[in-house]
Amino acid sequence: MQLKRTIYTDSWEVRMHAVQARPGLVRALPGEAPQCFYAGSDAHPLYVDKLWPPADASAKTPVVMVHGGGHTGACYLTTPDLRPGWAPRFAAAGRDVFVPDWPGHGRSPMRPDFPKLGTADVAASLLALLEEIGPAVLLVHSASGPMAWWMTEQRPELIAAIVAIAPGPPANLLKDLPDDPAAIHALRDDASAGHPVYAAEDKPVWLGTEFAAAYWANAPRFPRHAFENYRRSIVPESPRILNERFNIGGRGLKIRDPKNLGHHRILIVTGDHDPRHPRAIDETTAASLGAQFMWLPDHGIHGNGHMMMIEDNSDDLAAMILSWLDATNS
Repeated sequence: MQLKRTIYTDSWEVRMHAVQARPGLVRALPGEAPQCFYAGSDAHPLYVDKLWPPADASAKTPVVMVHGGGHTGACYLTTPDLRPGWAPRFAAAGRDVFVPDWPGHGRSPMRPDFPKLGTADVAASLLALLEEIGPAVLLVHSASGPMAWWMTEQRPELIAAIVAIAPGPPANLLKDLPDDPAAIHALRDDASAGHPVYAAEDKPVWLGTEFAAAYWANAPRFPRHAFENYRRSIVPESPRILNERFNIGGRGLKIRDPKNLGHHRILIVTGDHDPRHPRAIDETTAASLGAQFMWLPDHGIHGNGHMMMIEDNSDDLAAMILSWLDATNS
């Protein structure tokens, strides 16, 4: 589908020129060069990379890949050890792929009120993108999970299917946590509460090296030799989004009724080294939403954590997800 807007390519070309100067690190995949554009709402604009399928590919449903908290769409474009990411892999398999940065993240403009940016604000901006490109598969991760559930309930005709990687549940399924920094600190090691973090909503929150190593880069399959590359990709987060993700003060993003998602094809994928996503929690989310649950060890896949799209078996996981999409006609 040709978007009726100005398309910019300079930023990608600059990045690719730098990569091509170091031959052998990244191998281009079939298809046209990625392009970029801005979408979303006036209040919360989105930067979006678009990757094209090969010219001779048969038409398939587009995929919108949405990152989680503290990250940008870069986690889908390439891995820290400079292998092609899920976005080019999905494009090579015949799909248009759209990779947005949340408002205020990466190359999406950060407004002065960024500390008050809420989960629903990001979700509404993503819906504006979907209104432009038409029905698509939503591939979401972590804190973008609640956005996917809300978006699907609000505009079911725009969501062809959902692939959710270690997703946050709708806040309906979470305990209301106290709006009290000391109480939240006392729960920081409580897996049933999601290892919550309290954030004062007066400035952006930097989730530093220690946090990343403990929760995002802790798995055996994480490319440890490329940790510094990964650490540099982490961006400041809205404290409101963090508080809503843990349902602090009962302010998480809820949906009217989890049964409203029952008519959609949903796949939830979880690895065995994700501290905030033990099997019981994500399996409960899947059951509540009528989703298919894929616990990777059940498929003989061990050692994956929270950032499986950049871990050393990311190609195998991409192939598994693509097979599920094709099998479900998504």
